[in-house]
Amino acid sequence: MNKDFGALKPALVWKHFAAICNIPHPSHHEEKIREYVVNFAKAQGLEHSVDDANNVYVYKPATPGMEGKKGVIMQAHLDMVPQKNNDKLFDFENDPIEAYIDGEWVTANGTTLGADNGIGAAAILAVLEDDSIPHGEIEALFTATEETGMDGAFGLKGGLLKGDILLNLDSETEGELYVGCAGGLDANITLPYTAVATPQGYKAYLLEVKGLKGGHSGIQIGYQRANANRELFRILLHSDLSLLLASVDGGGLRNAIPREAVATVLVKEADAASFEAEVAAHEKVVAAEYDGIEDGVSITVTPTEVPAEVIPAEVATALAKAVVGAPNGVVKMSVAMEGLVQTSSNLARVVSNGECVKIQCLLRSSVNSEKHALGEAIKGVFELAGATVELSGDYDGWKPNMASPILKAMTDSYEALYGCKPAVMAIHAGLECGIIGGVYPNLDMISFGPTICYPHSPDEKVEIASVAKFYDFLLHTLKNAPEK
Repeated sequence: MNKDFGALKPALVWKHFAAICNIPHPSHHEEKIREYVVNFAKAQGLEHSVDDANNVYVYKPATPGMEGKKGVIMQAHLDMVPQKNNDKLFDFENDPIEAYIDGEWVTANGTTLGADNGIGAAAILAVLEDDSIPHGEIEALFTATEETGMDGAFGLKGGLLKGDILLNLDSETEGELYVGCAGGLDANITLPYTAVATPQGYKAYLLEVKGLKGGHSGIQIGYQRANANRELFRILLHSDLSLLLASVDGGGLRNAIPREAVATVLVKEADAASFEAEVAAHEKVVAAEYDGIEDGVSITVTPTEVPAEVIPAEVATALAKAVVGAPNGVVKMSVAMEGLVQTSSNLARVVSNGECVKIQCLLRSSVNSEKHALGEAIKGVFELAGATVELSGDYDGWKPNMASPILKAMTDSYEALYGCKPAVMAIHAGLECGIIGGVYPNLDMISFGPTICYPHSPDEKVEIASVAKFYDFLLHTLKNAPEK
């Protein structure tokens, strides 16, 4: 593996990104990366602070002659999504990311890379370090725990930020400027049960769904990829056999489309061969349904030790019906902007613990009323199955401002640099801009970044050439920011 990041340009960006990869920083475990930023600010002699929500703030004064420019806030989040392949032994809280160069890309060995949002954070650090860059007053805002609830953005207090412009460096396609995003809502679902003794005469299997592409539940949801949780429970629901469910563990984080799911399933010994045939047949059905979308569908059964207890049959049946019947994926496309998903749901997590099954869905919409209606629909489905449902973490989207001064300035900058206009878009993913804008309503905001493919999955990779373009564009934007 080629790990020579020192040969990549821009050197300062890749230097900081390599350092970030070496520092464990999954969501809720950002202490070390926060310490890295604070120590960097101290070494540079820059004013800095850490607020009660664990956001890090760094201030750099304007270069001589640039004092008349509007103040710019560069913003990125410090946490990363910890996802790995099942066969990869890795501890996200302690192990460094095994990043390497693969042709025109940088990727990681069997885990998420953390380019989301490590490249954005690295670019900010590079700007703060390089005293040759002309700019007005700069503020850097490194937010905490974005990936699991945008905790840092929600905890941001007024009165800290002084700038006029917010550059969110957390978008994932070079050449696109984002001026709006979806809001979000969490559905946290609990289905209790009292385990019962396993009856005699049953054989146990590990039923595994894997090989799916997964991805970011905002960015890739429109690709119509398979959801491992739903495919697993389709087998249980539609089987002609008397199946028992002992345990289930499907999906990962709420904002990642489930790639893998596994369950311990029991079948009467006399029906074992029929069950194996059913699963093999269903694998072909799913592969056909997702032909051209999923090219690695794998649904298998492996004999395993018979557990002492199982989930009551009526509970398992209700669960299967709810998982298969709940809204999932794209619910509605935008009429105003072609190709934009307007409303969606990601049935992200289904896991049992011997006493209950926990289900987690992340709902997104750029229309608040649709988001709440979708929440009520999911609540209704799971309450009919006997579950309790809590709808929480509600945040609004970010409404586009097409008259934005920074939008005009950045469009002009991009055209001057590359001879073409950037695409101006909204995104179905949730960006922190909407929350930050609620605290600082007068901010002029844009989100942009390099090209990152397959974020929130172990296939995540960032295009090397796009990082250079993104950084040059950032520097040009700082130099040509509007006057006060």
